[in-house]
Amino acid sequence: MVVEKSIKGFCGDHRKSLDTMAIAKKVLEDLGLSEKEAKVYLTLLELGASPVQKIASKASVNRATTYVCLEALLKLGLVSTVQKGVKTYYTPENPEQLQSLIFKKEKEVERKREELLKVIPELSKIFEAAGERPVVRFYEGVDGIRSIRDDFLASSRKGDTILGFSSLSDVYRVLPSQDKEYREIRIKKGIKSKGIYTHKNGPLSGSGKDPGLLRELRFIPYNKFPFKSDITIYGKNKIALTSYTGSLVGVVIENNDLYNSFVAIFNLAWEAAEKYIKEK
Repeated sequence: MVVEKSIKGFCGDHRKSLDTMAIAKKVLEDLGLSEKEAKVYLTLLELGASPVQKIASKASVNRATTYVCLEALLKLGLVSTVQKGVKTYYTPENPEQLQSLIFKKEKEVERKREELLKVIPELSKIFEAAGERPVVRFYEGVDGIRSIRDDFLASSRKGDTILGFSSLSDVYRVLPSQDKEYREIRIKKGIKSKGIYTHKNGPLSGSGKDPGLLRELRFIPYNKFPFKSDITIYGKNKIALTSYTGSLVGVVIENNDLYNSFVAIFNLAWEAAEKYIKEK
């Protein structure tokens, strides 16, 4: 019974020792030591002053690599050497010396922090000079154009006004059914529409201001302004450009400066389009 208890006690202590070494090895690696450097250092702590061959054998690291590890540990101040005859013995320093690794890391972090603080003002100037970076999304095909038009409504709230230049003859050709659905959803959501349009067959009957449809349209003659694409200004900062000729393509740009510029261009064109109301 006494022998059995002693064996169990030994096994328990040995397991604890292995756990401690595994934890210590990880801590050393976190401090910057390589896996083999940590292994060699811990082995040396167990052995005490020893020649390289004995350290290499106990650590299960080849002799050449053990030499390299010991040199690195010497530079870190964790190991010293003693000459005994023709042999060099390596001796571990007190583990308290490991704290010096923390101090070195803290100094290095502080140095890097100071260097970073010096360049941040210049980096900020570069960032600010670039201004707001536009977000650009590309769409293709009929489904892509439908997605853009869906975004007009998804990005607008009740009381908002969607502004646009439109080639209605092309819109009706490409999206014959969606225009009506789009209009019904827009009205239901309480979103207004203000547009300048052209059409190959001349002005449509719905031109002008229509409070019931939450819409106001101004016609410009196709023979003077034969554009075949749409420009829509909507949401808080979005501009959509849609081409109906050849491959159907659309682009949505999100940018405050561009948005404000397009709003100004629209307002200028809106005033100019009043001339064609009087000519009808």
